[in-house]
Amino acid sequence: MFSAWDRRDRPPEEAPASGLHGFTMDKTFLSSLKGILLETELALTFIIFICFTASISAYMAAALLEFFITLAFLFLYATQYYQRFDRLNWPCLDFLRCVSAIIIFLVVSFAAVTSREGAAIAAFVFGIILVSVFVYDAFKIYQTEMVSRPTEGDQQ
Repeated sequence: MFSAWDRRDRPPEEAPASGLHGFTMDKTFLSSLKGILLETELALTFIIFICFTASISAYMAAALLEFFITLAFLFLYATQYYQRFDRLNWPCLDFLRCVSAIIIFLVVSFAAVTSREGAAIAAFVFGIILVSVFVYDAFKIYQTEMVSRPTEGDQQ
């Protein structure tokens, strides 16, 4: 009758309503400004992690931690899974993530440049670029989500 090859070539049957429908990627988010910022932060933290691994392994934990935190936020936003946790203030969490990353990467980058190794200097340069991306991201979050907007009752 039907072999494994025939089953593989046929379209999949409709899945029941229950399942992991919340894990589909939102491709429009990935191409939006916030998605591009998160992807850039993810790429730069990975590059800094590689540079710290090659030069000063004591500082690579900070870059690795920020890499995983940024990856988690990218996953939660791209899959719209964060909407299931409606009690959390996601703009505030994202803003605090950016502020903590700014502080961490400023300290670690300036500490790494004192070693005068090639990879540490590269990590410093990428760290300063990453800090500027985090500052822009924090500014955009503050501007769009956290500034109080005037309501109709406030206008007189």
